[in-house]
Amino acid sequence: MSENILMKKNENQKKQIAGRLREAREYAGLSQGQVAQMLDMHRPTITEIEAGRRNVSADELSEMAKIYDVSVSWLLGEDTAIEGNQLASYELAARELSKLKKDDIEVVLKLLRTLRNQKG
Repeated sequence: MSENILMKKNENQKKQIAGRLREAREYAGLSQGQVAQMLDMHRPTITEIEAGRRNVSADELSEMAKIYDVSVSWLLGEDTAIEGNQLASYELAARELSKLKKDDIEVVLKLLRTLRNQKG
C-alpha cells in the first residue's frame, strides 16, 4: 500500500516538473526546437520531457534552469515564483504582441490603460 502511494507521489512530482519545464520554456519565449538545439538534443526529446514521459537528469535540469533563467528549486516545485528578470517579461510580452492583429493590439492597449488607471 505505501509503495503505491510513493509511486503516485513520484508520478505527480514528475508531472509537476514537466509542467514547470514547459511553463518556463514558454515564459522564456523559446520553442522546443530552440531548446533542443541549445541542449544538443532532438526536439521530440524535449516534447517527451515536457509531457512527463521521459526523466530529466540533474545535469539537464540545471542546464534548462540556466536557459530559462529560473532556479532548479522552482523547476522542482520547491519555490513558487519564477525568478526571471523584468526585462525578459517585457520581451516576451513584445513578442506576443507582435503576433496580434492591429485591432487586437488596440484592445490590449485599452485594457492596459484601464489597469493602470485602476491602480493609480
